[in-house]
Amino acid sequence: MNASVPFDSHGQVLIVGGGLVGASLAIALDAAGCRATLVEAAAPRTDAQPSYDERNLALARATVNGLDAIGVWPLAAAQATPIRHIHVSRAGEFGSARLDAAHHGVDALGWTLPARELGAALLRRLDTCTQLTRIAPASLTGLTRYEHGWRAEIQTQQGPRHIDAALLVGADGTESFVRAQLGIQADIHDYRQTLFVCTLTPERDPANRAWERFSDDGPIAMLPLAERRCGLVLTVAAAAAAEVGAMDDTDFIALAQRRFGWRLGRLQRPGKRHPYAIRRVAAQRLIASRAVLVGNAAQTVHPIGAQGFNLGLRDALTLAELVAEAADPGSTRLLEQYAARREPDRAGTMAMSHDLVRFACMPQPWLAPLRSLALLAYDRVPPLQRALARRGMGFRGQPPRAVLERLP
Repeated sequence: MNASVPFDSHGQVLIVGGGLVGASLAIALDAAGCRATLVEAAAPRTDAQPSYDERNLALARATVNGLDAIGVWPLAAAQATPIRHIHVSRAGEFGSARLDAAHHGVDALGWTLPARELGAALLRRLDTCTQLTRIAPASLTGLTRYEHGWRAEIQTQQGPRHIDAALLVGADGTESFVRAQLGIQADIHDYRQTLFVCTLTPERDPANRAWERFSDDGPIAMLPLAERRCGLVLTVAAAAAAEVGAMDDTDFIALAQRRFGWRLGRLQRPGKRHPYAIRRVAAQRLIASRAVLVGNAAQTVHPIGAQGFNLGLRDALTLAELVAEAADPGSTRLLEQYAARREPDRAGTMAMSHDLVRFACMPQPWLAPLRSLALLAYDRVPPLQRALARRGMGFRGQPPRAVLERLP
């Protein structure tokens, strides 16, 4: 039964958090025939859900495969733009790395999609679920462990309710209430950077190309969008965020032009800017007794390389795959298997994003030749380029089957 009002339930999966990852997990479980309840603080509308915002997501190929497998991609594909070429460079240095989809035998390395459009597709797909109960808007106010699972105290518009579940899933974001209630500590690194995102129109057609460019001031990315628009991702020092946020469009575009260069000609017509503070938050463990963390509740990574949602979706699809094959969704064996399967992908992706931003943006002059040689190696040495392309497309560690079944 797909309901929008709270009820008491037993012996199922309780997902706390209906953002991009939580909603994807709910859909994947429903597609596998598993009963679940989704509790979300925001009303089920794109304008109410904070994660369905103005960011332009770079979706890896594996991510699109997974979204297709659970019936979401057909609802979003018309708004997506394929990425067929990727160019990575460092300002003032000679090395660069290039990836080309045709060279690796695929039609696209990934796709760009506004988060709001993905959110709208997720909501439409949620409306078709038959094994899912949705409770929104509602907030989790308390958790009590009992012999066979967790009892969750939920505050709804109709008053307090409780839900009993065999497995509790925290998909409630970086400041996860579930993680805190489970007593799981998190390692936090403040990059002291702020990300500004907006759309703009370049003089030259981006032609399905994406750019990532590093400098002493931080990374900048340009993602292709429909109608010759681009999604700009500009990182600045946190101390400069207020100044950048207060700039008029002319000054902001001048800053973006200075940081990105002239590969696309003159940049113009910027849309509304949205700032995001950047922190790395990594849960010290993913599981507890009959409980698990996924998505940003488990790890929030630096947006460099656009791995956040891609990594979180692989969390969700792996968990759904294991739950679908288990008699008891909250068993210790299942959760340990989940943690073991996710560790190589999780650790590798977090290390890549963290080390890359440090190595690529450090101002030390002696690093310049090393960075250039590394980029040239990834550009010219076939095994290194294949590894870079495979990881960039989201195929790392032991991926969930859903992301592989549609690989050409």
